[in-house]
Amino acid sequence: MTRARFALFATILLFAGGCDHATKQIARDALGGAPVISLAADTVRFQLTENRGGFLSLGASLPAGLRHIFFLGIAPLALLAVAIPVLRARSPSFWPTFALALVAGGGLANWVERLVNDGAVTDFVSLGVGSLRTGIFNLADVFVMAGVAILLLTGFGESSAEPRSEAAAPDGGTPA
Repeated sequence: MTRARFALFATILLFAGGCDHATKQIARDALGGAPVISLAADTVRFQLTENRGGFLSLGASLPAGLRHIFFLGIAPLALLAVAIPVLRARSPSFWPTFALALVAGGGLANWVERLVNDGAVTDFVSLGVGSLRTGIFNLADVFVMAGVAILLLTGFGESSAEPRSEAAAPDGGTPA
């Protein structure tokens, strides 16, 4: 791991966590007890809710004990699984580092909020056109989805200019 890669990863992680925390605080202050705010012909809605599940409330109906085990126990292990490969990789690559930092930053932000908010996260925005709407989400969810999208669009850091050789050794070296 290079210092530059670690600095990039840490900066994006802290940026994502800080922005998510700030927007959730603003949403709680501005939307607490307020009716739904609709903008742009109801394309954007702001509505404060607490989510005890994962992205788009997945897992919200699980028993409380199982939710706590999953979201407070297993989720940090998943965050480590995201962070460790990018930090241990030998050759620096900007996009996978950036993308995985977004995923880890969003996941960490929601995990920390669950720790201090009895297992729930604050969600406050939904998008839609007509009857087609997203669920209610927060900025941490946006960071996670943006990171996943970047990984998919960049091929997880594969370079099309450097095709992989079928004869290459499994460790990336030259064959014996």
